[in-house]
Amino acid sequence: MVPNSITKDEINALAVRRYDGRVVLVTNTAEAEQAAEDFAGERLVGFDTETRPTFKVGQKFPVALAQVATARAVYLFQLPRMDCAPVLRALLESATIKAGVGIGDDIKALRELFAFEPQSIVDLGALARRKGYERSGVRALAAMLLGFRIPKGTKTSNWAAPRLSPQQIAYAATDAWACRELHLMFETRGIF
Repeated sequence: MVPNSITKDEINALAVRRYDGRVVLVTNTAEAEQAAEDFAGERLVGFDTETRPTFKVGQKFPVALAQVATARAVYLFQLPRMDCAPVLRALLESATIKAGVGIGDDIKALRELFAFEPQSIVDLGALARRKGYERSGVRALAAMLLGFRIPKGTKTSNWAAPRLSPQQIAYAATDAWACRELHLMFETRGIF
């Protein structure tokens, strides 16, 4: 039986796990086309975004990074560096399931950058709350359902930086991958 709650100490006692598969930092048209081709063959992707943190009341920055996890790779789109709207729009409007935690906020932020009509969006956190899980963030859900800890050290780093650090890339890829894995676990456990 999977518990519906977990403490910070219990999470911290778990082994750390990071995505260790293929990561594609999309920087050119060929990589964007490769991502689109991969997305077209998927029933389900993990989805997340990152935004440069704010430290002043009222300050707001646009989304800087979109992360999409398929069965074969995680694609990282640095939104200020290249126009990724066509590829992301096609994915977000497709029947492919986009699973994320707090994905509604991600969708809202992306719609401030480009127009699209989202389809097949699944908010894993909202679903977990409806099913009685007391903690519904990606870190807590990964701990309870997948049995590992996701490190959160680089969450408040500058996601709009021209070059992402290896730590940022690992963090971003892991979050999207974990969302895909959580959706698969939800399916296995009949949480839908």
